[in-house]
Amino acid sequence: MRPDILNPLFAEVEALKGVGPTLAKPLAKLNLKRAIDLVFHLPTGWIDRKAVAALDAADVGAIVTVTVTPTEYRIGRSPRAPSRVVALDQAGNSIALVFFGTNSGYAKKLLPLGEPRAISGKLEQYDQWLQIVHPDVMTPEEGLALPPREAVYPLSEGLTLKRLQALIAQALERVPDLPEWIEPSLLARQQWPGWREALLRVHADPADAKARERLAYDELFANQLAFALVRASSRRRRGQPLVGDGRLRDKLHLPYRPTGAQSRSIAEIEGDMAQAAPMLRLLQGDVGAGKTLVALMALLVAVEAGAQGALLAPTEILARQHYESLSRLIAGTGVNLAILTGRDKGRGREATLMGLADGSIDILVGTHAIFQDAVTYKRLGLAVVDEQHRFGVAQRMLLTQKAAAPPHLLAMTATPIPRTLTLSHYGEMDVSRLDEMPPGRQPIETRVISEDRLIELVDGLGRHLATGGQAYWVCPLVEESEVSDLNAAEDRAAALRARFGADRVGLVHGRMKGPEKDAVMAAFQRGEIGLLVATTVIEVGVDVPNATLMIVDHADRFGLAQLHQLRGRVGRGEGKSTCVLLRGGMLSETARARLALLRETNDGFRIAEEDLRLRGSGELLGTRQSGEAAFRLASPEQASALIDTAGQDARLLIDRDGGLEAARGQAARTCLYVFERDAAVGLIRSG
Repeated sequence: MRPDILNPLFAEVEALKGVGPTLAKPLAKLNLKRAIDLVFHLPTGWIDRKAVAALDAADVGAIVTVTVTPTEYRIGRSPRAPSRVVALDQAGNSIALVFFGTNSGYAKKLLPLGEPRAISGKLEQYDQWLQIVHPDVMTPEEGLALPPREAVYPLSEGLTLKRLQALIAQALERVPDLPEWIEPSLLARQQWPGWREALLRVHADPADAKARERLAYDELFANQLAFALVRASSRRRRGQPLVGDGRLRDKLHLPYRPTGAQSRSIAEIEGDMAQAAPMLRLLQGDVGAGKTLVALMALLVAVEAGAQGALLAPTEILARQHYESLSRLIAGTGVNLAILTGRDKGRGREATLMGLADGSIDILVGTHAIFQDAVTYKRLGLAVVDEQHRFGVAQRMLLTQKAAAPPHLLAMTATPIPRTLTLSHYGEMDVSRLDEMPPGRQPIETRVISEDRLIELVDGLGRHLATGGQAYWVCPLVEESEVSDLNAAEDRAAALRARFGADRVGLVHGRMKGPEKDAVMAAFQRGEIGLLVATTVIEVGVDVPNATLMIVDHADRFGLAQLHQLRGRVGRGEGKSTCVLLRGGMLSETARARLALLRETNDGFRIAEEDLRLRGSGELLGTRQSGEAAFRLASPEQASALIDTAGQDARLLIDRDGGLEAARGQAARTCLYVFERDAAVGLIRSG
């Protein structure tokens, strides 16, 4: 239960003075729904104000604060003309205060003649006049109290900066003094302020690096501590040690000798499965690096040890592809492999359920259907989750609960993840990396072509299709929008169907229902469709060996790692494959650097690290490669610099300082609640 001392911070924003339903709406657009959300809404910049007693042309361009006395109104003759108020400072220097789009009454009410007012704004020179356009106006006393540095925050429509500043000030009053959770010697070495002081300082001075660093560290520490607790809890659970004798693996007729990375990963997994504590391991591999073979080896270890294995895929088409590829690999071994998806009905489904319950089925491949209550296993020993980011925690938990003792868990992803993000998102898991390709996999030739050569490109596509080849055409949006000039998938598909024939061009996009999308993908796999126009919903892992060409529309609008993963859809066969990146007009330096790196390398791990560097705060996990930030307070740069230290401190707390029960542990428990990582303590995450 959350400590009572934190309750004022977690109160809804409506508890703050002046916040009703009307103001709550623009706050909600910024995800500011509670007082703590306002406290953690850190400034993104600041305004430096220079307090002066007298106006000086040398200050033109600066934001100045000065007390003046209005002496004259100069109102324009037309309604569109600006209103001007002439005023004098204490030294008798003149300034024009200019207001556009307001009636004359507004300026007169704001600046009564003969009454001193403090004004603040950017000093400009227009002809021979010094002027400030739309100055902030206040009493001289308020001007004296104006801070020299003012925080600037992200805003939404209907929310002014001053209103938000006032609300944040209210929320900061609710911040309590909390016991210190950072290890004392680290705190002294870094010269960080306390948690409450850091919050007050960063809102008062957004350039305060030490305050920002302290808050970033706190968030990272909570993240790493939650993972460490989950890991410790997992280690304490009694699972099922599974030791294979190799009899099934020795019968395999593999298409190639496993790479060094595959052999290393298999050995790591085999070592984990031999332990009583349930395995919790993430297998990272680039597209085509051979994760399926590693997963099969792990599943066979479980079967050799007398247990069952389950492989979970996010879509039916991927599940069936896994089933087919595993069936080929295990032919002649005597292993009983079955598949279960949402479409399986009647006697076939009943036979599968019976086989799982009596143990005659050794390995089950399936979709979310394998979670259902009717599905019981005689002895589930290993669960493999493919493309693990596509499943929610609750779904993965259901799978691990399908056994009397917790099964070993292997999560797989075809999205290479930068080291920092691996630690921050999968910190409770051991990690194996497939960083080399199996023999025979040809590098993908990557070309960058301007959209000015579109006709030439389509002609080349026609020649490719005429020789029996297949191709992808990837678009970044589902439909045209008023704010974007991107080519929509529907429009592109219509144009290409007009050129090549409606029956030769398929279309898949995010709005399509699963069965409809699967039908198009299956037709493409069978070769009935030559060209597949798609948004970024092309399923990871779907193999179409004859599709050796991919064209990516407006490639400069995609993330670097996303482009790399997309081009991995081609080159699944043994021949030469090409990915054409169709770019728009002028490119930003970042876009140019991305496309140059793609031409230079096929190393997904290097690309992922570079993408993190180029995109800064962009979120790189998952297939979208963008979206919600990993952290609220810690930037990617801060995470990279501090996450190792946070992880060490979290382990020190558990191993040396008595965990959450000792004095520092009690403070750390509060930290978990502050950063809402407390739920992770009670959850064994499966990826």
